[in-house]
Order: sequence, then C-alpha cells, then structure tokens
Amino acid sequence: MTHTTSKAPVSFEFFPTKTEAGHQKLIAAGKVLAAENPEFFSVTYGAGGSTRDGTLKTVLQLDQEVQVPTAPHLSCVGDSKEDLRNLLNLYRESGIKRIVALRGDLPSGMGQASGELRYANELVEFIRNETGDHFHIEVAAYPEAHPQARHFEADLENFIRKAKSGANSAITQYFFTADCYFHFVERVRKAGVDIPIVPGIMPITNYSKLARFSDACGAEIPRWIRKQLESYGDDSESIAAFGNEVITQLCQRLIDGGAPSLHFYTLNQAEPSLAVWRNLRGS
Repeated sequence: MTHTTSKAPVSFEFFPTKTEAGHQKLIAAGKVLAAENPEFFSVTYGAGGSTRDGTLKTVLQLDQEVQVPTAPHLSCVGDSKEDLRNLLNLYRESGIKRIVALRGDLPSGMGQASGELRYANELVEFIRNETGDHFHIEVAAYPEAHPQARHFEADLENFIRKAKSGANSAITQYFFTADCYFHFVERVRKAGVDIPIVPGIMPITNYSKLARFSDACGAEIPRWIRKQLESYGDDSESIAAFGNEVITQLCQRLIDGGAPSLHFYTLNQAEPSLAVWRNLRGS
C-alpha cells in the first residue's frame, strides 16, 4: 500500500494500571513512542477519580523520566473544588503544562453527579480562574454525539459551551467514518468555535473488545468493518493487518482533509499505533 508522508503532529494516550508489572509495560511503551517526537502524552482518570494516584504517578513518570510533555485527564465528577485545587497546584508545581478537562464518568451505583462542579465547561472555567493561562486545556468532542446526550444538537451546544469557556483545543472520541468528523468540525466552525479539533484514533487489534468498547461509548463501527472483522474469527494476525490498513486510510483522509494532528488511544501498547503512524510517515 502507498501513503503520502505525514507531517501532522501526533500524541498518544495511556491509562494507569492496577499492577506494577502493568505500569512497567506502560512506561516501556511510552519510551518506544517517545522516539516519534510526540507533541504530548495523555493519561486517563478513572470514574469518579478512582485512579487519581495512578494517574498522578504515571503522568509525572512519563513527563520527567520519559521526557515527553504529559497531560493528565482531570474530571470534576465526585471531586470537591478543594481536591481539584490541590491537584492543579501539584501539577503546576511539577511543571505540567497541559490538562485534559472532562466531566468524567460516574462510579457505578453513584447515580447523579456529585461534587461541586457538574459539567466540563464549569471545570474549564474553574481551571482558568485558579491558574490563569498556565495550562493548555483540552476538552472532549463527540463527532457522533455523547452516548448520554439527548440528541446531536444538544451535544453540539454542550461542546460549543465548553470550547468557549476557555479551552485551547479538543480531542475527539474515536470514530471510523471520516465524514462524521468533517461534519462536526464544519458545524462548530459555523458556531464561531475556531480551536483545533484533533481526531482521536483507535487502532483495531481485537474485534470483541472493540465492539464492547464501541457500544459503551457510542462509537459506530461501520457494518462493512464489523463483517470483515467477524469473518476473521480468532485470527488475530488478519484482524491486525486489516485494522492497520483501515485505520491508516482513515488517518490519511483526516490529514488530507485538514485535521491538525492525530491522537492515538494506545491501550498501553506501542505497536498498533506505531504501525499506523509509520505507514503515514512513509517509513
């Protein structure tokens, strides 16, 4: 397959692990991906702040030891303003310059949002009020609408509110149809939002996990992709090869269409994201 060389910047996301062995694998993957000169790494934050200590440890290690600027996810669900203030101060003192600000997921059984801030736009405003322009603030975007949104227009309004409350850029939920990204960007540009909107990219390596993930987060897997992946059964090599081709083509189309950069959801593995990125770079 032939691809043009990509000059687009790239970034990679990790999640904190529950075991030391898992953490060591994550750091090893970070070191491999650091060689690609990413713009930044990001590290997720569990429901209701359940991985706060793991997020903190992972962020500081990637930032200071692997030496790639690293952005913690920060969510407002279940945290008091004082908790958030302390965390922001800790990150600022540690030299962290970028934050991914999210409403966050509720821990199961928690019902309605607890905490003093209920929505991501309130969190963005809080970070700005507390820290001025110290942090580059990323927010989440949902080209196919947030799974809990009443409808697409309501979700679009939520995004516009977040963007205008002080965000510098946005990262999207992953998707497999480039047109949904272009449609979303066109709609928010018409609403006067001009921040960069970076496509989130999910490599395809395991069909059953991907289907489960996608159903939960509202990411549509096109029928032709589902059918092709189903046909491979447990043949992980064929799934990976097909996934690599599909995601490379998606990324190329996004870059050709003006996407400012790409953000890979690595699931703490270097190779699937790296394989796509190398295709795009032409190496």
